[in-house]
Amino acid sequence: MPAALTPFQDALLGWGDEARRDLPWRRTRDPWAVLVSELMLQQTQVSRVVPRYGAFLERFPTPAACAGATVGEVVRAWAGLGYNRRAVALHAAALVCVERFGGAVPATVAELRCLPGVGPYTARAVLAFAFEADVGVVDTNAARVLARAAAGRRLAPAEVQELADGSVPPGHGWGWNQAVLDLGATVCTRRSPRCHRCPLAAGAVCVWAVAGGAEPDPADGSAGVGNGQPVFAGSDRQGRGRLVAALRAGPVALADAASACGWPDDPARGDRVTAGLVADGLVATDGRWLHLP
Repeated sequence: MPAALTPFQDALLGWGDEARRDLPWRRTRDPWAVLVSELMLQQTQVSRVVPRYGAFLERFPTPAACAGATVGEVVRAWAGLGYNRRAVALHAAALVCVERFGGAVPATVAELRCLPGVGPYTARAVLAFAFEADVGVVDTNAARVLARAAAGRRLAPAEVQELADGSVPPGHGWGWNQAVLDLGATVCTRRSPRCHRCPLAAGAVCVWAVAGGAEPDPADGSAGVGNGQPVFAGSDRQGRGRLVAALRAGPVALADAASACGWPDDPARGDRVTAGLVADGLVATDGRWLHLP
């Protein structure tokens, strides 16, 4: 017989069954489609990924299709998602899948970590969401839920992953992790958590809620809980994005790189950003012109 669920597991799984967001990557168990979604979702809002996910998979439905394209083709299809280095990493990961794993996405943490762009979180996400493995998936949202609800204190890196793995109800890896991530994204938010809507607070199984939400917040300083992203406006990242967007339309003269970045009066900054893009494999040059590789 399967082990009985704890009140914590029962409350969260029940909430997930009713409140789980209907997202396109949750309708598949195809490992490549799941991997694509996870790389797209890195530091990019769900609302920006949803309208682009299906079109990207239509263009690159398998690792072989992606590996057979140029980096530039993948970068063009990545338009609107930001952090274009992820497109380069996905293309490189597809090549590894073809060259080392017979065109398939591998199914172990160690092998998944061999893929460019795949870290500890993404490897476990693919295992849980494509292969339905009973592993804990820890991102900022999950770490916040675990620190507040399960531990009631700040957690070190090893503790977060150990607690995440130990919390998964056997046989429920897919649904459990989706519920944890959704709760952190929509209810157990970083600022102004909606405890009145939380099944764990209502069921008196959230350690932090039982303690009256006392300060300090257990999520603050816990491993895996981010403190927000740097300002985008005026940053080098914004200039990089502008230049790549210009290159999607066609080559740009090297002398015009700073203007394409949005800094016509700062050629040195344009040169620095251009050099970084070339080093990252996002941009190629013949010494006079810049283009997508």
